[in-house]
Amino acid sequence: MKHAIRQNGSVPMPVVSRAAILVEPGKPLVIDEIEVADPGTTDILIRLDAASLCHSDLSYIEGKFRHSLPAIFGHEGIGEVLQIGADVTSAAVGDIVVPFLVPDCGECVFCRSGKTNMCAQMGRSYRPDFPTWFRWQGKNVPGFMALGTFSEYLVVPQDQVQKVNPAADRATASCIGCGVTTGVGAALIAAKVDPGSSVVVIGLGGVGLSTVQGAKIAGAKTIIAVDVMPGKEAAARAMGATHFVNGSGGDVAQAVQTLTGIGADYAFDCVGSPTVFEQALACLSKGGWSKMITVGMIPDDRPVPVTWSQMLGRNWHNTMMGGAKRQDVATYVDWFVSGKLDLAEMVSQEITLDQINEGFAMMKKGETNRAVIRYR
Repeated sequence: MKHAIRQNGSVPMPVVSRAAILVEPGKPLVIDEIEVADPGTTDILIRLDAASLCHSDLSYIEGKFRHSLPAIFGHEGIGEVLQIGADVTSAAVGDIVVPFLVPDCGECVFCRSGKTNMCAQMGRSYRPDFPTWFRWQGKNVPGFMALGTFSEYLVVPQDQVQKVNPAADRATASCIGCGVTTGVGAALIAAKVDPGSSVVVIGLGGVGLSTVQGAKIAGAKTIIAVDVMPGKEAAARAMGATHFVNGSGGDVAQAVQTLTGIGADYAFDCVGSPTVFEQALACLSKGGWSKMITVGMIPDDRPVPVTWSQMLGRNWHNTMMGGAKRQDVATYVDWFVSGKLDLAEMVSQEITLDQINEGFAMMKKGETNRAVIRYR
């Protein structure tokens, strides 16, 4: 649906947008028209070109994590700025931007520390006083984490918007806001993978494949990709894996020990389950320097089974968005445009908004790397 832009950059409001709405956990998303309200003084109205389906969205859709409903999910996308609030300084009308999951207020202790990508405003969209810009059937509907990229039009606070290189292919770049940034960041920022090291990545969805790519960029010598779907091997090797292990075909830790001699220097759980957590930990060497990074989201009602002896000589770290800040998104988009970041295998399907439920069904079966909604 197109909307005329006035000379001052404003758009007739409210904007009518098509969106996919989660009404009940475990049920198909409802495709319907919604209204998108006028941006506030520090907000940005974006018209998306593309949005990517992330496994985190699927976890909420399946009810593994709680969220008020109805709601509009989706947190990966790329599009054009249509309108900005009076106090917005980070973007202008016409800019190509990527919404980002983690706020960057620049004022809290976390932001000022320079040590973390966490912000005290993280999760602010759950507060009852936080504004929502979506309305459906006469009622306000929240966007997931103040985003909601399963709507073609959305309003986002400026500290969750990053201007990026307009030369980037929209479909592929839509994945960079979360999946690619999380995976590449996990390798380069959270783990700080050393050149010449050995790496094992378990789970080869969009995040896992991006972790493989990050390990390659870091200069890892041995990159072992693990998945229960043998069909993921070709994409993993194209992204930089030197070896592939079928996760359903035997003892993964023993296979890694055989390939590395002493165990991996780094292990990444890109699935988010207690079983894979334990599996990834067992893949590490016990020399004291090895590090495991949990990248996937493990539901709170599924405790991680770990003992002191399992941790001996090994280190564990959890990460949000791979430790990356929204400014890193612009860097990774530039890397993608220049060819330093090879994402040729990232997007396996392009779909319409009406096909979003089929896209999640493919994801659940492990039949997709990343499915991308093309809005235009």
